[in-house]
Amino acid sequence: MRKRKPKKRVIAPDPRYGDPVVTQFVNNMMWEGKKSTTFHIFYEAMDKIQEKTGDNPHEIWRKALDNAMPQVEVRSKRIGGANFQIPTEIRAERRVSIGMKWLVRFSRERSGKGMAEKLSAELIAAAKGEGAAVKRKEDTHRMAEANRAFAHFRS
Repeated sequence: MRKRKPKKRVIAPDPRYGDPVVTQFVNNMMWEGKKSTTFHIFYEAMDKIQEKTGDNPHEIWRKALDNAMPQVEVRSKRIGGANFQIPTEIRAERRVSIGMKWLVRFSRERSGKGMAEKLSAELIAAAKGEGAAVKRKEDTHRMAEANRAFAHFRS
C-alpha cells in the first residue's frame, strides 16, 4: 500500500488562451520533449479552425474535447474462471486525459498534410459530434451498455 498520494502537479496556463487544459493537451501531443514546436502546431491548428469555421477556435476545441470524453469504460475482471467486462464510471481527470489522448491519436492517424491540418480537421469533426475520437467514445459507451448486466460485480 502506498504511504501517501503523490502531489498534483500544477500545470501552467498557455500563453494565448490562459487555459491550463490547453497546456495539458499540448503536453499530451508533445513528441520527444519538443514543447515549443507542439505549441506552434496547436496554435497553427487553431488558426486553421478560425479560417474554416469563423467561430472561436478555443470554444470549438473545448466542445471537441467534451464530445470525445467518455463517461464510462469497461474493465476486465476474472470471476470464477471467466473474464467479465465490467462497466465502471471514470474519474474526472482520467476522463479528460482519455479524451485528449484519443483526439491526438486519431489526429495523427488522419490523412492530410502536416499535423496542424490533421488536428484542426479532427477537432472540427469532434466538435460536430463526428470523427474517430467521438466514434471511439460511442463504441466504449455501447460496450458498457451491452455489459450492464455485470455492473453488480463492480468492486
